[in-house]
Amino acid sequence: MNERQSKLLVAIIDQFIETALPVGSKRLLESGDFICSSATIRNEMGLLEDEGFLEQPHISSGRIPTAEGYRMYVQDFMKPSVREKAVRKKFDSLREQYFQRKDQERVYEAVALLSQMVPNVAFASVPHKDRVYFMGLSNVLKQPEFQSNPLLASGVAELLEERLNALLNKVEIDEKVRYYIGDDHILSSIQSCSMMVTEYKVRDSRGAFGILGPMRMDYAYNTVAIDLVADLLQSYS
Repeated sequence: MNERQSKLLVAIIDQFIETALPVGSKRLLESGDFICSSATIRNEMGLLEDEGFLEQPHISSGRIPTAEGYRMYVQDFMKPSVREKAVRKKFDSLREQYFQRKDQERVYEAVALLSQMVPNVAFASVPHKDRVYFMGLSNVLKQPEFQSNPLLASGVAELLEERLNALLNKVEIDEKVRYYIGDDHILSSIQSCSMMVTEYKVRDSRGAFGILGPMRMDYAYNTVAIDLVADLLQSYS
């Protein structure tokens, strides 16, 4: 195979990969990569067909590569670096989506872990999303305060489902554990409840991580639990 034939084979395969259409001499000349006549191109294509590298699906159509043509292309002519920019662009986009999913999974798992450690609601704002994830509502509803007061129970459920994200945007959140205990302006609809919240960091994201429960909650135990799980969450960032 001479230099022009190898260049022609590569051009036909590249175009066929892109379009899935048979490649004719006119399209090859329009690419500007060949300085010769259309007859010369057709003659070279015929030789490549005779050697088993190309085939012609229909009499009036162009050529497409055979398995032998692909094998020759991959073994001798393919240059991955030519496609590196496109591959890296696609990879970078998908990599960020991958890490965002992993960030969210880590936060979900941390909330699940905390909800198993405390008899209260565990929650966290979700990275890359304007929402809050929570678990453990059933923990809270088993507490005597809520079993004896259905309105309080419904107030907690409403806060978690509709207003927790807005509430977290109003309060101070940093690396310390902050305590909002029966706070009129923070927990006005559930004044017999308390909220504990701290900041977590995952890669380049920051969010709120905490506990909501009755004012009677075990603050010392819950503080240690929040710190331990938040540290675990951040250790895998």
